[in-house]
Amino acid sequence: MKRFWRKWTYEVSLAIGDALWDVLVVQLAALLDRLTVRKIIAFIPVVILIGAYYHSIPLPPELMLIGDFLAYIDIFSVLFLLGVLSRITTIMFVVKQAAARFAMLAGSTVSRLQRLDVRHGRQRSAPARPCPKPSASKDDRAYGVWGQAAFA
Repeated sequence: MKRFWRKWTYEVSLAIGDALWDVLVVQLAALLDRLTVRKIIAFIPVVILIGAYYHSIPLPPELMLIGDFLAYIDIFSVLFLLGVLSRITTIMFVVKQAAARFAMLAGSTVSRLQRLDVRHGRQRSAPARPCPKPSASKDDRAYGVWGQAAFA
């Protein structure tokens, strides 16, 4: 009798407590780890349908359309993202062209400023190029290059 009492007071209650801990804590935590926002949103139409049938309420078509929208939310989100990406690529194209035009403008401005540079200019009174002296011909060699008679 003592063994029977011990089994039903300790062992059975401990086994029930272990089973409840396993179901309510361990398995619930595993379920919540696998649960995503998409799964929750996809389950909302099911809850609406169950509530409507339980209370015998006729469902308006708007609720059915909302349920369809929520069921296909991933498709709508992909279309929305594609629209946003196309706008981003357009904006990036415009920014790239503006940067190229700015670089071209900066380059042409620098080259124009170098042409207008007065720091390295020539003096106005000096000739642009020194005149080379003419080479002496055979006739000029007899008298010398400088107009002096050559003594031969």
